[in-house]
Amino acid sequence: MDKSRRSFIKKSAIGTAGVTLGAHNLQASGLGSILGANDQVNFGVVGVNSRGKAHINAIANLENTAISYICDVDSRAAEKAADLAEKKTGQRPEIIEDYRKLVEKKDLDAVTIATPEHWHTPMTLMGVKNGKHVYVEKPCSHNPYEGEMLMQAQKKYDAVIQMGNQQRSAPTSMQAMKDIRNGLIGDVYYGKAWYANSRGPIGIGKRVPVPDWLNWELWQGPAPRREYQDIWVHYNWHWFWNWGTGEIHNNGTHEIDICRWALGVKYPTKVTSSGGRFHYNDDWEFYDTQMANYEFEGNKMINWEGRSCNSFSMYDRGRGSAIYGTQGTIILDRNKYVAYDKDGEQIKQLKEDEMSATTGTVGGGGLDDKHFGNFVDAIRNNAELNSPIDEGAVSSQLCHYGNIAQETGDALHINILNGRILGNSRAMQMWHREYEPGWEPKV
Repeated sequence: MDKSRRSFIKKSAIGTAGVTLGAHNLQASGLGSILGANDQVNFGVVGVNSRGKAHINAIANLENTAISYICDVDSRAAEKAADLAEKKTGQRPEIIEDYRKLVEKKDLDAVTIATPEHWHTPMTLMGVKNGKHVYVEKPCSHNPYEGEMLMQAQKKYDAVIQMGNQQRSAPTSMQAMKDIRNGLIGDVYYGKAWYANSRGPIGIGKRVPVPDWLNWELWQGPAPRREYQDIWVHYNWHWFWNWGTGEIHNNGTHEIDICRWALGVKYPTKVTSSGGRFHYNDDWEFYDTQMANYEFEGNKMINWEGRSCNSFSMYDRGRGSAIYGTQGTIILDRNKYVAYDKDGEQIKQLKEDEMSATTGTVGGGGLDDKHFGNFVDAIRNNAELNSPIDEGAVSSQLCHYGNIAQETGDALHINILNGRILGNSRAMQMWHREYEPGWEPKV
């Protein structure tokens, strides 16, 4: 087998979205050769100032993998990440600034994306169109239309696409889902998801010259152009519509996804949201406090409570999910699963062997290793993905609904067959974003 093209065609469905491709589609996808069970998987890690470092650590912990490339528009971050990869693996990866050049590399099998959110879908699409498998951080999309494109791309190119909601690979969470399906707490009907932090003010941005270590043009990529300000790079972009999606997506994606998994639901029938920017008078554009409610068929519901600037915990946890059933309750986070009966008596408890960071911007730990391991196993051995993109995209859509409901002030009614918002043209104006001319993503 030609080692320069280690790619793998899925032979069966991934989740509910996978399809078997005919000869024409195999040629079009560029995923025409089979990766053997013992072949090395060559990675390119993209976006390495923060979360990408956890990607490097996780890949380095896997058998028979290589970090061949580092891609970042911040030259300082790229050099530090290359140093880290070399320390972990003994080999120094090549640094590439422009992602478009990275995905053209013939010796590259997979890319991992930990960039600002406005890049997630465009990079994923570029990756699969160039024959690469993709691990993309949550949220997988910047707007609902991008989520639709990702699901279309998975069907068209049949690549392995995993979203980075690593709790899907937690043994305790998997066991909790088995116990729920087996009726441990009766019929489940309500999921409570929460996240609490003590973020401070971000201040008022000032226009300053672009730092010499930053390629601002490539950083912006598909987003409409803005003159550089000193508060955006590298983290506060989360709180601006042009690049980020707010706390409900930055962190709520995880817990909302767990609740959806536990309840066995897909698209809601109705979504409402209330909240605002209550704590500080600064440039933050999203909400530091938000309550989003989701109603589903079968008398089921999910509530998301996000408190970015008040870290008072719930159930002694800064983040987590509570799953309520007719015969009991389960409290679940990345580290532990506890079940109670109807009277509040504990009936089961499981803990993860390795703790996983829950509030830091880098994250990392045992769950990353497991989630990346599952990704590589899907590439090599056709293993079932724990978070295939058709699942990740649906959970991301729920977060988008929360932001749209909050921004419009409307109760959203959803078509449960395709996830589209019904009878609300103002809300549907937020389904798609404006792109910088020439940078529009395409499937």
